[in-house]
Amino acid sequence: MNAAPIVAGPARDAMLGALGIAALYTLSDLRAPARAVGHRSPAMSPQALPEPPHDFDFLHGRWLVHNRRLRERLVGCTEWESFDGVQVCRPILGGFGNEDELVTDAFGANRFIGMTIRLFDPRAREWSIYWVDNRSVQLQPPVRGRFDGGVGTFYGRDVHAGIPVLARFLWTVLSADRARWEQAFSTDDGERWETNWIMEFERNAT
Repeated sequence: MNAAPIVAGPARDAMLGALGIAALYTLSDLRAPARAVGHRSPAMSPQALPEPPHDFDFLHGRWLVHNRRLRERLVGCTEWESFDGVQVCRPILGGFGNEDELVTDAFGANRFIGMTIRLFDPRAREWSIYWVDNRSVQLQPPVRGRFDGGVGTFYGRDVHAGIPVLARFLWTVLSADRARWEQAFSTDDGERWETNWIMEFERNAT
């Protein structure tokens, strides 16, 4: 390996001067305040948020719910059980969602509590609806859809008793104080439907 040549005289002085100037510029850059990169994300800007939907505003508040539920599903059963419950619904996420609890003591000491969480996607313009109860304590796969002419239709894939099904929720707004919800399952991708649960809602202010 050869040694590096020794620089002396005027060339050495010029080189040292250049190095000094470069060092000053480097220190100046280090001391300068950091420049802001980009702008605030539109998703974080209040001005960028769309108007929250009002599809489920009718459901906010306290309701008396009359339930009719098929005793067995997908076996040709025609026997229904009836029971009443109380449901309270409130908006969440600034109106981009809502949650409710349905409570009934119709089954004796084993109080039944079911919870629904509904979330609105402003990009897809559709709702996702999730259900969980205190029997399974497992969040069920969502159904998704939207309202058209006062009727909300929502679909999703699920499994019942080991059988893959297409699930459908129907919401019908009957008046300011009445509404109806229906659940149906299909095993042939929507060709035929079996309705297995109907809820009749009546406004209950007490």
